Amino acid sequence: MTVDESLPCSILLLAGGRGQRMGGRDKGLLEWQGRPLIAHLHALTRPLTDDLIISCNRNAEHYAPYADRLVADAEEDFPGPLAGILAGLATARHPHLLVLPCDAPRADLALIEAMRTLARHEPDRAVLIRRGEQWEPLFCLLPKAFLPPLQQAWQAGERSPRRALLSLSILALPCAEHDPRLANLNTPELLAETPPDTPR
Repeated sequence: MTVDESLPCSILLLAGGRGQRMGGRDKGLLEWQGRPLIAHLHALTRPLTDDLIISCNRNAEHYAPYADRLVADAEEDFPGPLAGILAGLATARHPHLLVLPCDAPRADLALIEAMRTLARHEPDRAVLIRRGEQWEPLFCLLPKAFLPPLQQAWQAGERSPRRALLSLSILALPCAEHDPRLANLNTPELLAETPPDTPR
């Protein structure tokens, strides 16, 4: 599958969380199907960009081989994924930033291409995935120009990526409610029980 190259994107993989549901372990480095979760996302996204960024707040030496650059939250104590998105937008080299969570190793090229196709037609708006009636704000494609309003929201105390992004101009990419590509493998049970993904 050829991904549309008319919308150059930086790509941000979010791996900066506390890992509370994993007993405090660093989710991106936990293994699924014999490889760290971050390796699955790296294999998917590496061919798509010359600006692959990972947001991480620990274990930088383990993440470095999977990215062109690493970013960390501007505040300590794991302030949440919106902080990672802000750091990614601030350092992105392209006009758009594609964001994916590190615990979603079943995301695929078709999903990314659908996001980029929507953004290509309306490049001044963000693309967010909506699964049934539920928004999935950590699967998004953002114009770099969204950085100032998102920073303003952060400074005003907003910490929810969903609320912050829905306050801006967005496009919804509808997906099925139980789309396996959006599954977050964020507990030990899910890591153990989730079958291998289909070939990409």
